[in-house]
Amino acid sequence: MMISIRVGPMPETLPPPDLASLSLEQIAQLAAERRLPPVEQWNPQHCGHSHMRIGRDGTWYHEGSSIDRPAMVRLFSDILRREPDGGFILVTPVEKLDIDVDDAPFVAVELLSEGKGRERRLGFRLNTGEAVVADRDHPIRFEQHDDGPHPYVRVRQGLDSLIARPVYYELVRQALDEENAPIGLWSGDTFFSFESAA
Repeated sequence: MMISIRVGPMPETLPPPDLASLSLEQIAQLAAERRLPPVEQWNPQHCGHSHMRIGRDGTWYHEGSSIDRPAMVRLFSDILRREPDGGFILVTPVEKLDIDVDDAPFVAVELLSEGKGRERRLGFRLNTGEAVVADRDHPIRFEQHDDGPHPYVRVRQGLDSLIARPVYYELVRQALDEENAPIGLWSGDTFFSFESAA
């Protein structure tokens, strides 16, 4: 069965830049320049389920098979929206389809940290290649689950990224090195406490 969402021509499929080769200023500029479709303005009729799922590790599936083309995953992630009821949909001007999300729709897989103390900025590369810099509009938060704390960073419009364990451990290491009280880190003129992760 084919996915029925119509999205028009494929976007630019060049691989995303390597986060380590960029400064956080460059990452913030790339994020600001990124042109996303105005999904919040689209309200077509609900057309059913997409038969798609995003696993806890960020893998996208269609009818149980993983979607292995990064460009296709980026395309679908651009038309993903969180609904007021907490559900997720893929939306275009003419179609709206449900999609299952096991945890968060993105996973932060790489960290770039610049500066110290109040001057620190934290940048994350997501599994989709998108980059986000933690600040007031992109906060870091924690939820307690049965298997321990789950750290997240806000990506956009109600869509969060789970921070992968290795990245989370690096954040904690940096926070412990700074000896802030409460334990946490600054980024983008905002202090993010890790106390709720304890």
